[in-house]
Amino acid sequence: MREVDTSGTEIQADYQRAQAVKESYEKELMMKANVLGVGIGLHKRAGEPTGGVSLVVMVTHKVPLDQLAPEDVIPSEIDGVSVDVQAVGDVKAHD
Repeated sequence: MREVDTSGTEIQADYQRAQAVKESYEKELMMKANVLGVGIGLHKRAGEPTGGVSLVVMVTHKVPLDQLAPEDVIPSEIDGVSVDVQAVGDVKAHD
């Protein structure tokens, strides 16, 4: 019997779980210091994609944990979905 490649199915299930977490926690995450946006993307470790789906929290810049107020700390995982904090700099609208 041939093995079935379920990676596409697994990625889809991971995406759906990440989407549900995003919908549940986006407003709360957006209220934290330096947060510009919340999305879904591929999880990265040391700048390299791991192949997994992650909640992506975009911040202007990263701040050491000891310099953040407890309410501004972004967890590394929410409801079983990994969270990838990415510094994107200041975002300005262009004409």
